[in-house]
Amino acid sequence: MPKGKTSTVFFCQSCGYESSKWMGQCPGCKEWNSFVEETVSKSAHAPGGGLQRDRLRKAAPTVLSEVAVREEDKLVTGIGELDRVLGGGIVQGSLTLVGGDPGIGKSTLLLQVCRNLSNQGHSVLYISGEESLVQIKMRADRIGEFSSKMLLLCETNLEEIGEVIRSRRPEAVVIDSIQTMYNESVSAAPGAVSQVRESTSVLLQLAKGLGVSILIVGHVTKEGTVAGPRVLEHMVDAVLYFEGDGHASYRILRGVKNRFGSTNEIGVFEMRESGLAEVPNASEYMLNGRPENASGSVVAATCEGTRPLLVEIQALVCHSNFGIPRRQTTGTDFNRVNLLMAVLEKRSGVQLGPCDAYVNITGGMKILEPAMDLGIVIAILSSFQNRVLNPKLVAFGEVGLSGEVRGVSMAKQRVAEAEKLGFDTCILPAVCVEECRSARIRILGVKTVQDVMERLF
Repeated sequence: MPKGKTSTVFFCQSCGYESSKWMGQCPGCKEWNSFVEETVSKSAHAPGGGLQRDRLRKAAPTVLSEVAVREEDKLVTGIGELDRVLGGGIVQGSLTLVGGDPGIGKSTLLLQVCRNLSNQGHSVLYISGEESLVQIKMRADRIGEFSSKMLLLCETNLEEIGEVIRSRRPEAVVIDSIQTMYNESVSAAPGAVSQVRESTSVLLQLAKGLGVSILIVGHVTKEGTVAGPRVLEHMVDAVLYFEGDGHASYRILRGVKNRFGSTNEIGVFEMRESGLAEVPNASEYMLNGRPENASGSVVAATCEGTRPLLVEIQALVCHSNFGIPRRQTTGTDFNRVNLLMAVLEKRSGVQLGPCDAYVNITGGMKILEPAMDLGIVIAILSSFQNRVLNPKLVAFGEVGLSGEVRGVSMAKQRVAEAEKLGFDTCILPAVCVEECRSARIRILGVKTVQDVMERLF
């Protein structure tokens, strides 16, 4: 490769902003102390060179109405939960980023995808920069049998990787991980901001130019975001995050960006010895082990994308032994719970001021949807009055500052999910009652939190 001149520049670790000198605050994303110094080299084939001009001359526009979109352009992975998050499968020529904490199951899931695709007759190339062939084989043996369409490559040089992809022309490629790859035209170390950005750019050109579907694994920082410049997430077509508590057996795959589908879909998996197994009925899985005859417990219906999900909300309200009451939440917004308690005290006359309050979304789930408000309110009232609720009761609705219960989207789907799991009573906003008339369970429409107190307590 022709070598060019080297120079020292400063990159913002948050957004990839480039500067010739160090700055305390990034002009692009306004982050403080995010600049790092790196040495880069400019290739003779930089933008504006002869090679780039030749490529531009060959480019020609296409009439939009003449572009054909076929359903077979998607690779169905055979893992229903993953296909749901991706919008039906892996789109041909797409670049997908999969991030998550170390050991959460990113490589295991992608190896299972490779197994399913290769068994369907698709050619698959798995490229690892972190593990040897023997290590990958040991993990593959736990998953199952692989066909001859599955190819392995241990390499970190993107030039070599590009040559293999061009010669083999696989239908799908997995890069594990992007932080270990390096481009010889960039003199920075692997994992540096400039290397990650340039490596992703090379893979993007390969995916779009050859029509190869590429999935790349990205390490995450302690804040939970993909390590490297934020521009990395803007370059790819889809960003999937693996979430899950290290003490829980289930994992949640969440789509935070998807150019080919919804960005709110989730997939639920359970970690087993043979790999990640799908959890088709996530609501039933989340409600396992519910306490019996316990106050402060209620089931609420939430929605993740097009998927209704039932979760248990637990609240514990007790008199404070100290001058300043303690409030604590797990799985929901702390400030939102304080707001709902203030609404109860102001609009319903419930004296919660001198009480400690603890609210928990069981199972390690983190849900911020406003439709959980009514469930939180009912759980707090149940614990405060020490009243056991009907175990077959489910609730959802948004609570406003005036104590009104506002309507939420997809009410019919939430009621249908509750009906499927055997619930017999549903408390929901009065404006949603008409939409759910066809349900076979008892529907209770409420307009204010005062209505809730009168109907339940």
